[in-house]
Amino acid sequence: MWAKMSNNEVPFYKNVTYEGQKSGINVSFVFHEKSKEEVGMWKEWLKVIIATVFEVLWVIGLTHADQVLEWIGTIIAIFISFYFLIMAGEKIAVGTVYAVFVGLGTVGTVVFGVFFFNEEISIAKIALILLLLTGIIGLKWTSEPPKEESK
Repeated sequence: MWAKMSNNEVPFYKNVTYEGQKSGINVSFVFHEKSKEEVGMWKEWLKVIIATVFEVLWVIGLTHADQVLEWIGTIIAIFISFYFLIMAGEKIAVGTVYAVFVGLGTVGTVVFGVFFFNEEISIAKIALILLLLTGIIGLKWTSEPPKEESK
């Protein structure tokens, strides 16, 4: 009853058109299916986000750690952060990964400081954070999918 009629592939996107007849009426549906490359890229960006969360934790730990357990937590956060950063850098351009990592870490550290350590915030600081986030989003949008290595 339903037939797969076409398969258009653009990097990251696969649109599949199904055409058929229902009650004498011709119907056509277009579905967006996630390709393996798209799913793979999301996993790599998730690694960057995890690395960034632990970056914020270790930066705060370096600033505010007073006890041995706090220092141990800070060191563990450093290792976890760099582990995920290195893993993401294997599939996404290292420059892009690092720029996003540092940018999001900066934003996270400033926001955390404002909410938890009563640091001052100004209109200029908010505007610059928004500018930084705009650059990070632009880097993510323009990053290329991982390329298959030929052996």
